[in-house]
Amino acid sequence: RHNYDIVGVITATDKPSGRGLKMRSSPVKNYAVDKGLKVLQPKNLKAPEFLEALKSLRADLQVVVAFRMLPQVVWDMPPLGSINLHASLLPQYRGAAPINWAIMNGETQTGLTTFFIRQEIDTGQMIYREAVSIGEDETAGELHDRLMVKGAELVLKTVDAIASNNYPQVDQPATEALKKAPKLFKEDCRIDWSKTTREVYNHIRGLSPFPGAWTNLEGKQLKIFRAGPEQGRTGMEAGRWITDQRSWLKVATADGAILIHELQLEGKRKMTTEEFLRGYTVPAG
Repeated sequence: RHNYDIVGVITATDKPSGRGLKMRSSPVKNYAVDKGLKVLQPKNLKAPEFLEALKSLRADLQVVVAFRMLPQVVWDMPPLGSINLHASLLPQYRGAAPINWAIMNGETQTGLTTFFIRQEIDTGQMIYREAVSIGEDETAGELHDRLMVKGAELVLKTVDAIASNNYPQVDQPATEALKKAPKLFKEDCRIDWSKTTREVYNHIRGLSPFPGAWTNLEGKQLKIFRAGPEQGRTGMEAGRWITDQRSWLKVATADGAILIHELQLEGKRKMTTEEFLRGYTVPAG
């Protein structure tokens, strides 16, 4: 491995957080400060003072992971360009939420791609790709944590190759069967109980722990974080609640049911089904 000088770290601005709304720094900033690295926290990526500060760093290469869309004046600045790590096997699942959408769509494989940033999002020439299998019951959070570790290794491999001036540059194949991974909005997270058990289960685990799949219970939003699929028709209409009012709670689907393990009712904390049923009577149906 080569030795590199990290000349600067660009990260999000400090944000108010918690009950007291104290200003909190990103973990990236905290780590950079601890290591004595120069930190920039631009609100506006086109602001002249930020561009001057970035230029003064004289970076040969910029490495971008899970950040905002960059204007061309930023990504085109270093002589070796700017590379990005994306959590899918490009060109599939371009967009802001590739981990979520891959699981929601029932994929059994995804991966990681490093590529050079270009104007159109997630379209630049690919450097390395690495396939990763998705577990049958894996949540988005669990997959994210696995990809985070593998992704760090892939970024280092990519930077090493660029430093050696010996790296592949592969155009992304043109394909009409592109699956996209756009930003998730509230309505994307709503559970459609008329779908199959597997489809509903994929939807729930693909949104767990964040932003969370949700449904309505007596006019209140109920988020479901952990659940299990139950095959075999219940004889109930899809969307019906079924419970013993003590220890288990499930909802009928098109071909079975979803057994709920962990949930959160609007205005309440996250809890297990048993905890929830101690203080809440689910109305029949």
